[in-house]
Amino acid sequence: MKALVIGGTGPTGPHLVNGLIGQGYDVSIMHRGTHDSELIPASVERIIGDPHFRETLREALAGRSFDLIIATYGRIRYIAEIVGEHTERLITVGGAPCYRGVLQPETLVPRGLQIPLPETAPKVPDEAEFRFGYLVRMAEEAVMQGHAEGRFSATHFRYPVVYGPRQLTPSVWTIMRRFIDKRPHIVLPDGGLTLTSRGYAENVAHAVLLAAQQPEAAAGQVYNCADELQLTMAQWVEVVGRAMDGEVEVIGVPDRFAYSARSLMMFFGPSNHQIFDLYKIKSELGYSDLVPPLEAMAGTVRWYQDNPPDEDDKFRDLLAENYRLEDEIAAVYRDNCEKLAGIEHTPLDFHHPYPHPKKPGLDRDHRAR
Repeated sequence: MKALVIGGTGPTGPHLVNGLIGQGYDVSIMHRGTHDSELIPASVERIIGDPHFRETLREALAGRSFDLIIATYGRIRYIAEIVGEHTERLITVGGAPCYRGVLQPETLVPRGLQIPLPETAPKVPDEAEFRFGYLVRMAEEAVMQGHAEGRFSATHFRYPVVYGPRQLTPSVWTIMRRFIDKRPHIVLPDGGLTLTSRGYAENVAHAVLLAAQQPEAAAGQVYNCADELQLTMAQWVEVVGRAMDGEVEVIGVPDRFAYSARSLMMFFGPSNHQIFDLYKIKSELGYSDLVPPLEAMAGTVRWYQDNPPDEDDKFRDLLAENYRLEDEIAAVYRDNCEKLAGIEHTPLDFHHPYPHPKKPGLDRDHRAR
């Protein structure tokens, strides 16, 4: 059996390649040749070609055929248009931006995404509302159209926010830097209670490999994938801190004023929840986390401690500006906390409403219930 991974050198790629080898495939990868991965065996053929354009795709795939193509990179709509001549089976990867309300929660009633978010939830309706999200939707619809027309058997995955080693822009590093720099606080929107679906690179690759193993079950299906265990933003910060033996105070402010936290949010967007429903992938493909997320997160922190990413001037300037904003926000926060603490109030003492008599035969208990 022959398989091609389009992409292959990013965070999930080596797990896909090595997983396919473990399933008995003779694997090749196709990428632009700008970088490679030492985690991919030298025996894996490297096909150099740009998967963003029809002409370069056709040139790279000319005269080749595969039992399976997994596309994690490039313009998926062009890949879906072309690969029917080169494979009978296609697995593609997209993401959450296709869902309506990811960036504009006000477009939904009530405001915000359904929780959990099923594969059938409303999609971005047009380019005017959210161009990138609409293009993501159009890409996966091109894949499903190819399946419907019988050009190949297709499965599509909607990736969450992927974390783990070898990220191009690791958001976890922005949090780690606060512990490295011994910052006393971090500003998070709405108390840091936002839930965003995340997936460890090895776990989401495992989800895709399950589809590769089960072609009949996965044929024509679209799946959300993510870790089973999800953490709030504040918990995410806490887990990073524990891995680095540090602590930081979370300063929670309304989302609209959490200026310094925007770079921690998906698309620098709002703090509304985005939690994938995983019922379908668990029930149909038998997904469960390959790596427990708390272990995965601790391992991710250790990897970046050993392999700190390059910090250009833009990153350093943004970090310095965020620190300035955090300090100013924290000062206003503490001042207002003092004012709020000065409001006279009587704490409520909760008692459940059901009678709980201490002796038999009483029609009322000691609380007159």
